[in-house]
Amino acid sequence: MKENKFQELSKKLLMDRKSAWTKLEPDKKEEVFSLAQDYINFLNKAKTEREAVLEIVSWCRKNGFVDINAVENTQPQPGTRFYFVWKERAAVIGTWGTNSLKSGFRLVGSHLDAPRLDLKPQPVYEQEGLGLCKTHYYGGIKKYQWTAVPLALHGVICTAQGNKVSIVIGEDVNDPVFIITDLLPHLAKDQMRKKTTAAVAGESLNIVIGSIPVDDEDVKEPIKLALLEQLNKKYGMVEEDFISADLELVPAIPARDLGLDRSLIAAYGQDDRICAYATLKAMENMGQPAQLALGLFADKEEIGSVGNTGMQSNMLEILLEKLIRWSGEDAGLYEILGASQAISADVNAGLDPTYPEVMDKHNAARLGYGLVITKYTGSGGKYNANDADAEYVSRIRKLYNDNQVLWQTGELGKVDQGGGGTIAQFLANKGIETIDSGPAILSMHSPLEVSSKIDFYHMVNGYKVFLASK
Repeated sequence: MKENKFQELSKKLLMDRKSAWTKLEPDKKEEVFSLAQDYINFLNKAKTEREAVLEIVSWCRKNGFVDINAVENTQPQPGTRFYFVWKERAAVIGTWGTNSLKSGFRLVGSHLDAPRLDLKPQPVYEQEGLGLCKTHYYGGIKKYQWTAVPLALHGVICTAQGNKVSIVIGEDVNDPVFIITDLLPHLAKDQMRKKTTAAVAGESLNIVIGSIPVDDEDVKEPIKLALLEQLNKKYGMVEEDFISADLELVPAIPARDLGLDRSLIAAYGQDDRICAYATLKAMENMGQPAQLALGLFADKEEIGSVGNTGMQSNMLEILLEKLIRWSGEDAGLYEILGASQAISADVNAGLDPTYPEVMDKHNAARLGYGLVITKYTGSGGKYNANDADAEYVSRIRKLYNDNQVLWQTGELGKVDQGGGGTIAQFLANKGIETIDSGPAILSMHSPLEVSSKIDFYHMVNGYKVFLASK
Protein backbone atom coordinates (compact mmCIF):
# COMPACT_ATOMS: atom_id res chain seq x y z
CA MET A 1 0.00 0.00 0.00
CA LYS A 2 1.41 3.36 -1.06
CA GLU A 3 2.17 5.85 1.70
CA ASN A 4 0.42 9.21 1.54
CA LYS A 5 2.38 12.43 1.84
CA PHE A 6 1.71 12.78 5.59
CA GLN A 7 2.98 9.28 6.29
CA GLU A 8 6.09 10.10 4.31
CA LEU A 9 6.43 13.38 6.19
CA SER A 10 6.04 11.62 9.54
CA LYS A 11 8.76 9.15 8.64
CA LYS A 12 11.03 11.99 7.57
CA LEU A 13 10.50 14.41 10.47
CA LEU A 14 9.48 12.43 13.58
CA MET A 15 11.66 10.32 15.85
CA ASP A 16 10.93 6.62 15.54
CA ARG A 17 10.08 5.53 19.09
CA LYS A 18 9.40 1.81 19.13
CA SER A 19 10.50 -1.15 21.19
CA ALA A 20 13.90 -2.39 20.07
CA TRP A 21 12.50 -5.92 20.15
CA THR A 22 10.28 -5.10 17.15
CA LYS A 23 13.38 -4.20 15.12
CA LEU A 24 15.49 -7.19 16.09
CA GLU A 25 16.32 -9.58 13.29
CA PRO A 26 15.10 -13.10 14.20
CA ASP A 27 18.55 -14.63 13.88
CA LYS A 28 19.94 -12.14 16.45
CA LYS A 29 17.67 -13.16 19.34
CA GLU A 30 19.92 -16.03 20.42
CA GLU A 31 22.89 -13.65 20.49
CA VAL A 32 20.96 -11.20 22.69
CA PHE A 33 20.08 -13.92 25.21
CA SER A 34 23.56 -15.46 25.19
CA LEU A 35 25.15 -12.07 25.83
CA ALA A 36 22.72 -11.47 28.70
CA GLN A 37 23.62 -14.82 30.28
CA ASP A 38 27.31 -13.85 30.26
CA TYR A 39 26.33 -10.65 32.04
CA ILE A 40 24.25 -12.51 34.65
CA ASN A 41 27.21 -14.78 35.37
CA PHE A 42 29.41 -11.71 35.90
CA LEU A 43 26.89 -10.14 38.29
CA ASN A 44 26.80 -13.25 40.44
CA LYS A 45 30.59 -13.21 40.81
CA ALA A 46 31.07 -9.44 41.25
CA LYS A 47 28.89 -8.18 44.10
CA THR A 48 31.42 -5.67 45.44
CA GLU A 49 33.86 -3.29 43.78
CA ARG A 50 36.83 -5.42 44.87
CA GLU A 51 35.25 -8.57 43.43
CA ALA A 52 34.41 -6.71 40.22
CA VAL A 53 38.07 -5.68 39.81
CA LEU A 54 39.15 -9.30 40.32
CA GLU A 55 36.67 -10.43 37.65
CA ILE A 56 37.88 -7.72 35.27
CA VAL A 57 41.50 -8.82 35.76
CA SER A 58 40.50 -12.45 35.20
CA TRP A 59 38.67 -11.46 32.02
CA CYS A 60 41.67 -9.41 30.86
CA ARG A 61 44.08 -12.30 31.25
CA LYS A 62 41.79 -14.61 29.29
CA ASN A 63 41.55 -12.04 26.48
CA GLY A 64 45.19 -11.16 26.02
CA PHE A 65 45.42 -8.03 28.19
CA VAL A 66 48.69 -7.66 30.10
CA ASP A 67 49.37 -5.80 33.35
CA ILE A 68 50.85 -2.45 32.32
CA ASN A 69 53.44 -2.73 35.08
CA ALA A 70 54.82 -5.84 33.35
CA VAL A 71 55.19 -4.25 29.88
CA GLU A 72 55.86 -0.59 30.59
CA ASN A 73 59.49 -0.88 29.45
CA THR A 74 58.59 -2.29 26.03
CA GLN A 75 57.33 -0.38 22.99
CA PRO A 76 53.52 -0.57 22.53
CA GLN A 77 52.18 -1.51 19.10
CA PRO A 78 48.74 -0.86 17.60
CA GLY A 79 46.43 -3.44 19.11
CA THR A 80 48.54 -3.95 22.26
CA ARG A 81 46.19 -4.73 25.15
CA PHE A 82 46.86 -3.76 28.76
CA TYR A 83 45.17 -3.32 32.13
CA PHE A 84 45.88 -1.08 35.10
CA VAL A 85 44.56 -1.84 38.61
CA TRP A 86 44.25 1.10 41.01
CA LYS A 87 44.25 0.27 44.74
CA GLU A 88 42.25 -2.94 44.22
CA ARG A 89 38.93 -1.08 43.85
CA ALA A 90 39.24 0.61 40.44
CA ALA A 91 40.78 -0.28 37.09
CA VAL A 92 41.38 0.81 33.50
CA ILE A 93 41.82 -1.45 30.49
CA GLY A 94 43.09 -0.34 27.10
CA THR A 95 43.87 -1.20 23.51
CA TRP A 96 46.60 0.82 21.83
CA GLY A 97 45.53 2.75 18.74
CA THR A 98 47.22 3.45 15.41
CA ASN A 99 47.19 7.23 15.92
CA SER A 100 49.44 9.34 18.12
CA LEU A 101 48.63 9.81 21.80
CA LYS A 102 48.48 13.54 21.05
CA SER A 103 45.28 12.94 19.08
CA GLY A 104 43.58 11.80 22.30
CA PHE A 105 41.74 8.68 23.34
CA ARG A 106 38.23 7.22 23.36
CA LEU A 107 37.06 6.29 26.86
CA VAL A 108 33.99 4.52 28.23
CA GLY A 109 33.84 5.14 31.98
CA SER A 110 31.59 3.30 34.43
CA HIS A 111 31.63 2.68 38.18
CA LEU A 112 31.88 -0.53 40.18
CA ASP A 113 30.45 0.48 43.56
CA ALA A 114 26.77 0.06 44.39
CA PRO A 115 24.50 1.02 47.32
CA ARG A 116 24.91 -1.39 50.22
CA LEU A 117 25.36 -1.70 53.98
CA ASP A 118 28.86 -1.52 55.48
CA LEU A 119 29.75 -2.92 58.90
CA LYS A 120 30.72 -0.23 61.41
CA PRO A 121 34.29 -0.27 62.85
CA GLN A 122 33.02 -1.86 66.09
CA PRO A 123 29.94 -3.72 64.88
CA VAL A 124 29.33 -6.76 67.10
CA TYR A 125 27.06 -6.56 70.14
CA GLU A 126 24.39 -8.61 71.87
CA GLN A 127 20.96 -7.70 73.11
CA GLU A 128 17.88 -9.59 74.26
CA GLY A 129 19.37 -12.99 73.49
CA LEU A 130 20.59 -12.16 69.99
CA GLY A 131 23.99 -11.37 68.51
CA LEU A 132 23.89 -8.43 66.11
CA CYS A 133 26.12 -6.21 63.97
CA LYS A 134 25.71 -2.48 63.45
CA THR A 135 25.89 -1.10 59.90
CA HIS A 136 26.26 2.21 58.09
CA TYR A 137 24.51 2.42 54.74
CA TYR A 138 26.50 3.43 51.67
CA GLY A 139 24.96 5.48 48.88
CA GLY A 140 21.36 6.43 48.34
CA ILE A 141 18.97 3.73 49.52
CA LYS A 142 15.39 3.42 50.70
CA LYS A 143 16.19 1.96 54.11
CA TYR A 144 12.93 0.06 54.45
CA GLN A 145 13.78 -2.01 51.34
CA TRP A 146 16.68 -3.64 53.18
CA THR A 147 14.69 -5.16 56.04
CA ALA A 148 13.56 -8.82 55.96
CA VAL A 149 15.84 -9.50 52.96
CA PRO A 150 18.52 -12.23 53.05
CA LEU A 151 21.94 -10.58 53.10
CA ALA A 152 25.43 -11.88 52.36
CA LEU A 153 28.68 -10.61 53.87
CA HIS A 154 31.53 -9.86 51.44
CA GLY A 155 34.87 -8.18 51.92
CA VAL A 156 38.37 -8.28 53.35
CA ILE A 157 39.84 -8.18 56.84
CA CYS A 158 43.39 -6.97 57.46
CA THR A 159 44.48 -8.43 60.78
CA ALA A 160 46.95 -7.01 63.29
CA GLN A 161 49.41 -9.70 62.15
CA GLY A 162 49.43 -8.26 58.63
CA ASN A 163 47.28 -10.96 57.02
CA LYS A 164 44.53 -10.05 54.55
CA VAL A 165 41.59 -12.44 54.61
CA SER A 166 38.76 -12.50 52.08
CA ILE A 167 35.24 -13.28 53.27
CA VAL A 168 32.10 -14.35 51.42
CA ILE A 169 29.30 -15.69 53.63
CA GLY A 170 25.75 -16.14 52.38
CA GLU A 171 26.05 -16.77 48.64
CA ASP A 172 26.33 -20.56 48.63
CA VAL A 173 23.00 -22.36 49.20
CA ASN A 174 24.58 -24.10 52.20
CA ASP A 175 25.78 -20.84 53.77
CA PRO A 176 23.92 -19.03 56.53
CA VAL A 177 22.52 -15.60 55.62
CA PHE A 178 21.97 -12.44 57.66
CA ILE A 179 18.86 -10.34 58.06
CA ILE A 180 17.57 -7.03 59.42
CA THR A 181 14.34 -7.71 61.26
CA ASP A 182 11.20 -5.59 60.88
CA LEU A 183 8.06 -5.06 62.94
CA LEU A 184 5.05 -7.27 62.40
CA PRO A 185 2.07 -5.34 60.93
CA HIS A 186 0.04 -6.01 64.08
CA LEU A 187 2.42 -3.84 66.13
CA ALA A 188 3.57 -1.39 63.47
CA LYS A 189 0.76 1.14 63.75
CA ASP A 190 3.07 3.96 64.83
CA GLN A 191 5.79 2.96 62.38
CA MET A 192 3.39 2.97 59.43
CA ARG A 193 2.21 6.50 60.25
CA LYS A 194 5.72 7.80 59.68
CA LYS A 195 7.13 9.02 56.39
CA THR A 196 8.98 6.26 54.59
CA THR A 197 12.25 8.14 55.14
CA ALA A 198 11.73 7.83 58.90
CA ALA A 199 9.96 4.45 59.12
CA VAL A 200 13.31 2.66 59.40
CA ALA A 201 16.11 4.66 61.02
CA GLY A 202 19.68 4.30 59.86
CA GLU A 203 20.71 3.15 63.33
CA SER A 204 18.06 0.40 63.12
CA LEU A 205 19.77 -1.35 60.19
CA ASN A 206 21.33 -3.96 62.47
CA ILE A 207 21.84 -7.50 61.20
CA VAL A 208 21.16 -10.64 63.22
CA ILE A 209 24.25 -12.89 63.25
CA GLY A 210 23.60 -15.52 65.94
CA SER A 211 22.15 -16.47 69.33
CA ILE A 212 24.16 -19.28 71.02
CA PRO A 213 26.16 -18.11 74.10
CA VAL A 214 29.36 -19.56 75.48
CA ASP A 215 28.78 -21.87 78.44
CA ASP A 216 29.99 -19.54 81.18
CA GLU A 217 27.62 -17.49 83.34
CA ASP A 218 30.40 -15.13 84.41
CA VAL A 219 31.00 -13.83 80.87
CA LYS A 220 29.33 -10.43 80.44
CA GLU A 221 28.45 -10.84 76.74
CA PRO A 222 28.40 -14.61 76.12
CA ILE A 223 26.78 -14.51 72.67
CA LYS A 224 29.17 -11.85 71.39
CA LEU A 225 32.13 -13.84 72.72
CA ALA A 226 30.87 -17.04 71.04
CA LEU A 227 30.53 -15.28 67.71
CA LEU A 228 33.96 -13.67 67.95
CA GLU A 229 35.40 -17.07 68.82
CA GLN A 230 33.93 -18.49 65.58
CA LEU A 231 35.43 -15.66 63.55
CA ASN A 232 38.80 -16.12 65.25
CA LYS A 233 38.86 -19.86 64.53
CA LYS A 234 37.89 -19.44 60.88
CA TYR A 235 39.63 -16.19 59.93
CA GLY A 236 42.20 -15.59 62.68
CA MET A 237 40.68 -12.23 63.57
CA VAL A 238 39.96 -10.45 66.83
CA GLU A 239 37.43 -7.70 67.54
CA GLU A 240 39.94 -4.91 66.92
CA ASP A 241 40.47 -6.20 63.35
CA PHE A 242 37.01 -4.94 62.34
CA ILE A 243 38.42 -1.42 62.19
CA SER A 244 40.84 -2.49 59.44
CA ALA A 245 38.22 -4.34 57.40
CA ASP A 246 36.07 -3.53 54.38
CA LEU A 247 32.98 -5.65 55.03
CA GLU A 248 29.86 -5.10 52.92
CA LEU A 249 26.37 -6.56 53.18
CA VAL A 250 24.64 -7.15 49.85
CA PRO A 251 21.46 -9.03 48.93
CA ALA A 252 22.03 -12.80 49.02
CA ILE A 253 19.93 -13.12 45.88
CA PRO A 254 21.34 -14.35 42.56
CA ALA A 255 20.81 -12.44 39.31
CA ARG A 256 17.89 -13.99 37.44
CA ASP A 257 15.88 -13.77 34.25
CA LEU A 258 12.69 -11.78 34.78
CA GLY A 259 9.37 -12.32 33.04
CA LEU A 260 7.65 -15.18 31.23
CA ASP A 261 9.54 -14.29 28.08
CA ARG A 262 12.85 -13.89 29.98
CA SER A 263 13.40 -10.52 28.30
CA LEU A 264 14.44 -8.72 31.50
CA ILE A 265 17.06 -9.17 34.22
CA ALA A 266 16.46 -8.76 37.96
CA ALA A 267 19.66 -8.34 39.97
CA TYR A 268 21.47 -6.36 42.63
CA GLY A 269 24.18 -3.89 41.56
CA GLN A 270 23.17 -3.32 37.94
CA ASP A 271 23.83 0.36 38.64
CA ASP A 272 26.49 0.40 37.34
CA ARG A 273 27.92 -3.03 36.67
CA ILE A 274 25.72 -3.39 33.61
CA CYS A 275 27.80 -0.65 31.98
CA ALA A 276 31.04 -2.10 33.29
CA TYR A 277 30.39 -5.50 31.73
CA ALA A 278 29.11 -3.97 28.49
CA THR A 279 32.46 -2.16 28.26
CA LEU A 280 34.35 -5.44 28.63
CA LYS A 281 32.29 -7.07 25.89
CA ALA A 282 32.73 -4.03 23.64
CA MET A 283 36.53 -4.36 23.92
CA GLU A 284 36.63 -8.14 23.68
CA ASN A 285 37.39 -8.54 19.98
CA MET A 286 38.74 -5.08 19.23
CA GLY A 287 41.58 -5.13 16.74
CA GLN A 288 43.53 -1.94 16.13
CA PRO A 289 41.42 1.13 16.91
CA ALA A 290 42.37 4.50 15.48
CA GLN A 291 42.63 6.15 18.90
CA LEU A 292 43.78 4.64 22.16
CA ALA A 293 40.64 2.86 23.48
CA LEU A 294 40.12 2.88 27.25
CA GLY A 295 37.57 1.26 29.53
CA LEU A 296 37.59 2.91 32.95
CA PHE A 297 35.99 1.37 36.05
CA ALA A 298 35.83 3.82 38.98
CA ASP A 299 34.84 3.48 42.62
CA LYS A 300 32.93 5.75 45.03
CA GLU A 301 30.47 7.16 42.46
CA GLU A 302 27.53 6.51 44.75
CA ILE A 303 28.98 8.87 47.38
CA GLY A 304 30.20 11.64 45.08
CA SER A 305 33.19 10.08 43.25
CA VAL A 306 35.41 11.10 46.17
CA GLY A 307 38.48 9.44 47.68
CA ASN A 308 41.57 8.05 46.02
CA THR A 309 39.62 5.53 43.91
CA GLY A 310 36.81 7.86 42.80
CA MET A 311 36.67 9.80 39.54
CA GLN A 312 37.73 12.98 41.33
CA SER A 313 41.08 11.34 42.11
CA ASN A 314 44.09 11.50 39.79
CA MET A 315 43.82 7.82 38.81
CA LEU A 316 43.40 8.62 35.11
CA GLU A 317 46.24 11.16 35.08
CA ILE A 318 48.60 8.66 36.73
CA LEU A 319 47.76 6.11 34.06
CA LEU A 320 48.24 8.63 31.25
CA GLU A 321 51.68 9.56 32.54
CA LYS A 322 52.56 5.87 32.42
CA LEU A 323 51.26 5.68 28.84
CA ILE A 324 53.28 8.73 27.79
CA ARG A 325 56.45 7.15 29.16
CA TRP A 326 55.54 3.82 27.61
CA SER A 327 54.98 5.30 24.15
CA GLY A 328 58.05 7.52 24.24
CA GLU A 329 56.01 10.29 22.62
CA ASP A 330 56.59 13.95 23.28
CA ALA A 331 53.01 14.47 24.41
CA GLY A 332 51.65 16.65 27.20
CA LEU A 333 49.11 15.30 29.69
CA TYR A 334 46.62 18.13 29.22
CA GLU A 335 47.15 18.10 25.47
CA ILE A 336 45.98 14.49 25.42
CA LEU A 337 43.02 15.10 27.74
CA GLY A 338 41.82 18.07 25.70
CA ALA A 339 41.85 16.04 22.49
CA SER A 340 39.91 13.11 23.97
CA GLN A 341 36.28 11.99 23.97
CA ALA A 342 34.36 9.94 26.51
CA ILE A 343 31.09 8.24 27.27
CA SER A 344 30.08 8.32 30.92
CA ALA A 345 28.50 4.88 31.01
CA ASP A 346 25.82 4.99 33.69
CA VAL A 347 22.19 4.00 34.04
CA ASN A 348 19.18 6.26 33.73
CA ALA A 349 15.77 6.00 35.39
CA GLY A 350 13.29 4.10 33.23
CA LEU A 351 9.65 5.13 32.98
CA ASP A 352 7.85 2.90 35.47
CA PRO A 353 4.16 2.42 34.52
CA THR A 354 3.32 2.16 38.23
CA TYR A 355 4.87 5.58 39.00
CA PRO A 356 4.51 7.69 35.84
CA GLU A 357 3.87 10.91 37.76
CA VAL A 358 7.58 11.49 38.60
CA MET A 359 8.65 11.52 34.96
CA ASP A 360 8.24 13.81 31.98
CA LYS A 361 6.89 11.19 29.58
CA HIS A 362 8.08 13.15 26.54
CA ASN A 363 11.69 12.91 27.75
CA ALA A 364 11.72 9.70 29.77
CA ALA A 365 13.60 6.56 28.78
CA ARG A 366 11.82 3.22 28.51
CA LEU A 367 13.05 -0.31 29.06
CA GLY A 368 13.57 -2.16 25.80
CA TYR A 369 13.85 0.95 23.62
CA GLY A 370 17.63 0.88 23.26
CA LEU A 371 20.64 2.70 24.67
CA VAL A 372 19.88 6.04 26.34
CA ILE A 373 21.62 9.29 25.40
CA THR A 374 21.49 11.66 28.39
CA LYS A 375 22.61 15.18 27.47
CA TYR A 376 22.69 16.25 31.13
CA THR A 377 21.87 14.89 34.58
CA GLY A 378 22.12 16.93 37.77
CA SER A 379 19.14 18.33 39.66
CA GLY A 380 16.94 21.41 39.55
CA GLY A 381 18.78 23.87 37.35
CA LYS A 382 21.24 21.23 36.08
CA TYR A 383 23.38 21.56 39.22
CA ASN A 384 26.34 19.15 39.36
CA ALA A 385 25.80 18.10 35.76
CA ASN A 386 27.90 17.81 32.67
CA ASP A 387 25.80 19.41 29.93
CA ALA A 388 27.19 17.97 26.68
CA ASP A 389 27.42 20.51 23.87
CA ALA A 390 25.34 20.24 20.71
CA GLU A 391 28.32 19.32 18.53
CA TYR A 392 29.28 16.35 20.67
CA VAL A 393 25.70 15.12 21.04
CA SER A 394 25.40 15.28 17.25
CA ARG A 395 28.56 13.22 16.85
CA ILE A 396 27.34 10.47 19.20
CA ARG A 397 23.88 10.42 17.65
CA LYS A 398 25.33 10.08 14.13
CA LEU A 399 27.74 7.38 15.27
CA TYR A 400 24.89 5.31 16.69
CA ASN A 401 22.63 5.90 13.69
CA ASP A 402 25.32 4.97 11.17
CA ASN A 403 25.99 1.70 12.99
CA GLN A 404 22.39 0.57 13.67
CA VAL A 405 22.67 1.14 17.41
CA LEU A 406 19.13 1.78 18.62
CA TRP A 407 18.97 4.66 21.07
CA GLN A 408 16.57 6.97 22.90
CA THR A 409 16.82 10.08 25.02
CA GLY A 410 16.31 10.25 28.76
CA GLU A 411 16.25 12.54 31.77
CA LEU A 412 16.39 11.64 35.45
CA GLY A 413 12.81 12.59 36.31
CA LYS A 414 10.87 15.84 36.20
CA VAL A 415 12.81 19.08 36.60
CA ASP A 416 12.08 19.68 40.29
CA GLN A 417 11.37 16.06 41.24
CA GLY A 418 14.90 15.15 42.26
CA GLY A 419 17.85 14.18 40.12
CA GLY A 420 21.31 12.70 40.40
CA GLY A 421 24.79 12.70 38.96
CA THR A 422 27.36 10.46 37.29
CA ILE A 423 31.10 10.59 36.68
CA ALA A 424 30.48 12.71 33.56
CA GLN A 425 31.12 16.04 35.25
CA PHE A 426 34.50 14.86 36.55
CA LEU A 427 35.61 13.56 33.16
CA ALA A 428 34.49 16.84 31.59
CA ASN A 429 36.39 18.81 34.26
CA LYS A 430 39.57 17.26 32.87
CA GLY A 431 38.83 18.78 29.45
CA ILE A 432 37.39 15.60 27.89
CA GLU A 433 34.32 15.83 25.63
CA THR A 434 31.80 13.77 27.61
CA ILE A 435 28.22 12.56 27.42
CA ASP A 436 26.17 10.10 29.49
CA SER A 437 24.97 7.01 27.68
CA GLY A 438 23.68 3.84 29.34
CA PRO A 439 20.51 1.78 29.83
CA ALA A 440 17.19 2.56 31.46
CA ILE A 441 16.70 0.77 34.81
CA LEU A 442 13.68 0.21 37.05
CA SER A 443 13.87 -0.03 40.87
CA MET A 444 17.27 1.68 40.85
CA HIS A 445 19.25 1.40 44.13
CA SER A 446 16.95 -1.33 45.43
CA PRO A 447 18.06 -4.88 46.34
CA LEU A 448 16.80 -6.01 42.91
CA GLU A 449 17.12 -3.65 39.94
CA VAL A 450 15.53 -4.37 36.55
CA SER A 451 17.14 -4.05 33.12
CA SER A 452 16.31 -5.13 29.57
CA LYS A 453 18.38 -7.67 27.63
CA ILE A 454 17.85 -5.87 24.32
CA ASP A 455 19.14 -2.62 25.83
CA PHE A 456 22.26 -4.44 27.01
CA TYR A 457 22.80 -5.76 23.48
CA HIS A 458 22.66 -2.24 22.01
CA MET A 459 24.90 -0.94 24.81
CA VAL A 460 27.65 -3.35 23.85
CA ASN A 461 27.38 -2.37 20.18
CA GLY A 462 27.18 1.33 20.99
CA TYR A 463 30.28 1.28 23.16
CA LYS A 464 32.09 -0.84 20.57
CA VAL A 465 31.56 1.61 17.70
CA PHE A 466 32.44 4.56 19.92
CA LEU A 467 35.72 3.05 21.10
CA ALA A 468 36.65 2.18 17.52
CA SER A 469 35.78 5.63 16.15
CA LYS A 470 38.32 8.14 14.84
